[in-house]
Amino acid sequence: MPENAKKVRLDKFLTQAAELTRSEAKQKIKKGSVTVNKEFIKKPEVKISLQDRVCIDGEEVLYEQYRYIMLHKPAGVISATEDAEDRTVLDLIAEGKKGLFPVGRLDKDTEGLLLLTNDGVLAHNLLSPKKHIDKTYFAILDGPVGTKEQELFLQGLDIGDEKLALPAKLELTENKNEVFITVQEGRFHQVKRMAQAVGRNVTYLKRISMGNLVLDPNLKKGEYRSLTEKELTSLKKK
Repeated sequence: MPENAKKVRLDKFLTQAAELTRSEAKQKIKKGSVTVNKEFIKKPEVKISLQDRVCIDGEEVLYEQYRYIMLHKPAGVISATEDAEDRTVLDLIAEGKKGLFPVGRLDKDTEGLLLLTNDGVLAHNLLSPKKHIDKTYFAILDGPVGTKEQELFLQGLDIGDEKLALPAKLELTENKNEVFITVQEGRFHQVKRMAQAVGRNVTYLKRISMGNLVLDPNLKKGEYRSLTEKELTSLKKK
């Protein structure tokens, strides 16, 4: 059945589309604040189609089954939905964040690309170790590296786990302590531990891409936007 052909309870629709609690939704409906196709509805249990035009106090409420948000994560914010002590990435989202969660995680001191969504299937596909999704980081090290370190990365490094890290790409720049590192896994502190395995420490780390998704250079730290249709289609191809 097509998504738009589904019938849902009006109060459930409002909890998802307007981010109301079930009790808040029922209260709005019973007060006569809600119209469906310009008709006032006062029964929360009324079933509506996702194609119906629903308004609260005259303002249309739009339904989105899934959301896909590109966030430029700043340092100092943790990749979680909630935390008692630290600011989370969800705290940076001003609206429409109900049900969102980060796809994977970036360390608290790491910046860059983070995808937020409520699409569990896509998240699973992107995070599955079997998929070998490339993740590229820009890193500043505490000293220079060269072709020797490149070869070690390609061989797969011992970073203290039971298994060696999968082969990774170390791309050098003119400044030999500034590099791009591409990994296919998401192990704990992986990039930092790989650098340590070749005798270097990471002093700055920023993720710039995940699969086919590249961080928008126009997004400042802490800013976010929805993925474009082209980005989403490309991401789902992986």
